[in-house]
Amino acid sequence: MVASDKSFVGSIPEIYHRFLVPLIFEPYARDLAGRLAKAEPRKVLETAAGTGVLTRAMLASLAAEARIVATDLNQPMLDRAAAQQSGDGRIEWRQADALALPFADRGFDAAACQFGVMFFPDKVRAYSEVRRVLKPGGRFFFNVWGPISDNEFAETVSEALAALFPHDPPRFMARTPHGYHDVERIRQDLDAAGLTAISIDVVEHQSKAPSPRDAAIAYCQGTPLRSEIEARDASGLETATQRTAEALARRFGDGAIEGRVQALVITASRG
Repeated sequence: MVASDKSFVGSIPEIYHRFLVPLIFEPYARDLAGRLAKAEPRKVLETAAGTGVLTRAMLASLAAEARIVATDLNQPMLDRAAAQQSGDGRIEWRQADALALPFADRGFDAAACQFGVMFFPDKVRAYSEVRRVLKPGGRFFFNVWGPISDNEFAETVSEALAALFPHDPPRFMARTPHGYHDVERIRQDLDAAGLTAISIDVVEHQSKAPSPRDAAIAYCQGTPLRSEIEARDASGLETATQRTAEALARRFGDGAIEGRVQALVITASRG
């Protein structure tokens, strides 16, 4: 992973929230929140909260007395999330590095992370931090994307950009969001951090977009893929978005489109 993979700045948080969240994140947020609710936690830590799609799903699923501390490394993402839930006393928004959590030991009943661990440069350290702040018996719920070949929109976007930049293809999607899906490696990392009772499920959904262009904007302009495009052609973002939209239209049609998405949903416990 390169440094720009973690950069959600400028207009990216707003575009991410408007286009990418409904495209791929919402069904998985409901799934993860539902699993977490069955554990009946009273105090939950969320890392890599982004613009708050999982936070909102947890609020809808958890008991009324439950409290959430939602954190992210990127303050602009947290600002966008907090704007959606202003005045809700059940949430504390906190800028924090998942590799060095600013919380006391054994303070949370559960922890959750929606599609964030792929961005952590030291995953064992991040998992160790989660274990540290969980109470004995506390559980960690998170998900990661499956291989890019099993996520049809992301695959099509990456192929379109590789055709546009054949000598230096942007590799953000395969490298980071879809770069951490080996089940044995995930188990080994969790085990190295001292987490136990590991369970991993494969969960598929159909991703839906109103048009190919909406999906193209989501990926090309609402993720750090944008930085890779602009690094190759400072004025080429619109061209890249249009070429990507055309590739999506060729594969999925010109109107509302659907494509398969796949993720791994993982739970682990502090013994």
